[in-house]
Amino acid sequence: MTCPEELDPVRLLTPRAREVLAAARVVLERDGWDTLTMRSLADELGIAAPSLYKHFASKDALRTQLIALALKEFGEGVRPVSGVAALVRAYRDVAAAHPQLYRLATSGSLDRDALPPGLEDWSGSPFLEATGDPHRAQALWAAAHGMVILELDGRFPTGSAPEATWDELVTHFG
Repeated sequence: MTCPEELDPVRLLTPRAREVLAAARVVLERDGWDTLTMRSLADELGIAAPSLYKHFASKDALRTQLIALALKEFGEGVRPVSGVAALVRAYRDVAAAHPQLYRLATSGSLDRDALPPGLEDWSGSPFLEATGDPHRAQALWAAAHGMVILELDGRFPTGSAPEATWDELVTHFG
């Protein structure tokens, strides 16, 4: 299921701003957020760094746009919802496919006022659809997020069975 057009964070961007955003995503996934600079982004695009500011006022503005893009894509990636098992599998797959974008979208501060109104709720609504209860939905999301981070960081103990742990999560919330 695609994101409703009115929530699409790139709908109002110019074609050039979309190119900048796409390049920022490449640099983000390759190098990580802490290494991404406006200069490294300009180098990726083959342009002068000051010209980036025509499209994004600051690195923070670029960060917010990347987070909005992540919310859109992750929300699309876990739909349609057909139960807890499919939801957590899709959530895990989306995060694993775009680990740096996932980290950026789920860590640090979030300027909710800069996001398209309703995008964050739409992105997270599959958890409510799967559980039927807002508190249970938050608990499921928190557990899935924690497990994703443990996997991305290679922090499950040696010899553990992450698949069995994911199955246990599904059993608990399913």
